[in-house]
Amino acid sequence: MISMTLLGLIGLLSLFALLALRMPVALSMLGVGFVGTAIANANKLIFVGMDPDQAWARGWKIAYSNLAGETFEAASNFNLLVIPMFVLMGNLAGVSGMSNDLFATAYRWMGHLRGGLASATVAACAGFAALSGSSLASAVTMGRVALPEMKRYKYADGLATGAVAAGGTLGFLIPPSGGMIIYAVLTEQSIGRLFMAGVFPGIILTLLFIGAIYLVVARKPQAGPPGPRSGLAERLSSLWQATPIVGVVLVTIGGMYTGFFTPVEASSVGAFLTFVVAAARRSLSLEKLKTVILETMSATATVFLIIIGAFVFIPFMSLTELPAQLVTFLTSLPIGDFGILLVIVLIYMFLGMFLEGIAMLVLTIPVVIPIAIGLNWDLIWFGVIIVIVLEMGMISPPVGINVFVVKSIAPDVPMGTIFRGIWPFWFAMAAMIGLLILFPQIALFLPETIVAR
Repeated sequence: MISMTLLGLIGLLSLFALLALRMPVALSMLGVGFVGTAIANANKLIFVGMDPDQAWARGWKIAYSNLAGETFEAASNFNLLVIPMFVLMGNLAGVSGMSNDLFATAYRWMGHLRGGLASATVAACAGFAALSGSSLASAVTMGRVALPEMKRYKYADGLATGAVAAGGTLGFLIPPSGGMIIYAVLTEQSIGRLFMAGVFPGIILTLLFIGAIYLVVARKPQAGPPGPRSGLAERLSSLWQATPIVGVVLVTIGGMYTGFFTPVEASSVGAFLTFVVAAARRSLSLEKLKTVILETMSATATVFLIIIGAFVFIPFMSLTELPAQLVTFLTSLPIGDFGILLVIVLIYMFLGMFLEGIAMLVLTIPVVIPIAIGLNWDLIWFGVIIVIVLEMGMISPPVGINVFVVKSIAPDVPMGTIFRGIWPFWFAMAAMIGLLILFPQIALFLPETIVAR
């Protein structure tokens, strides 16, 4: 016999040990969840007096049944169709050169300012995030376009790489955010409402990033020298080139807001319109289409496997009652709701130093969501805060994944320089969390107006 609480702690430690051994997060959760479910059920049956051999046989049978049932439930979830559709949308936008148009437009309007190229990179990342929903895709795509330009105008390496790494994280917040989709599935929240909740925080965080760039160049003007000023004709021409891309974003996001599209329908419409734009620009070839399809299938399979792993692991956590005991412990502390939220944010910041964003999300949701429910927090608002903290982890040393992505694009820039360059943006994210705590309506206004319609 083993106590359920101890079993839960052993399960968590086993999971982290597997991750430390570089086992894929999905397979780690599947393994721990499957074995843990068998042990937990056998333990319960032995406790009520069943013969140990029969209890263990019954425990393994329940574990197999749970594995099959949860896998089918996750794979057959209709709402998860948004994942392949939005991934396809982002891949089409990437290979068709739409990212170049976004950067060119931002560059024409902002490039003549000090730090303007870095600000244009952040703005273009925000625009591409609304097409791709991926932080890595945003960082890679915009890094390849923007870093050579900033190098040509002698931008400081730290500012240039930091802007790309931080700007890429916007793909995890601005709809169609992959992080929001997974959070919605794991917490049974509305994907559409979560998408809307990310709009204003995404815009404000983009402006905070631009403000951080302004502060850097105000202190060190040589870090971001101004580029040439574009004429009005060039600016208007760049706007015209970007019009189809902006149109796709407005149709998909606006359609969800007005209720004309469900999120699944919006993802399909967005992917189709992006394909039409790419075909009209004659930027697609058979080779590019093959690449787009294979990358979409690979990314979709990876995300689905992670979700299946989470669906197997979460019931195991519930069986151990560890989340419920953690709720009881935290709510008994004399630190109030704000203190508990601060503890959760600090834990996420710490975990972000070692774990990738999606892995951290699926690992922690079974523990933190019962706390949020116990304290009557709005799960939409809480989800936005969690996503932003996960963004912070994407650029935090020593494992910040976006930093390593930028390093692969700029191999001549030392890793230490890139990490030093991200700190102004890291503090901008911290400021955004503070704003959301003080003014929850930043995240809740649009979702509440959807409900009211």
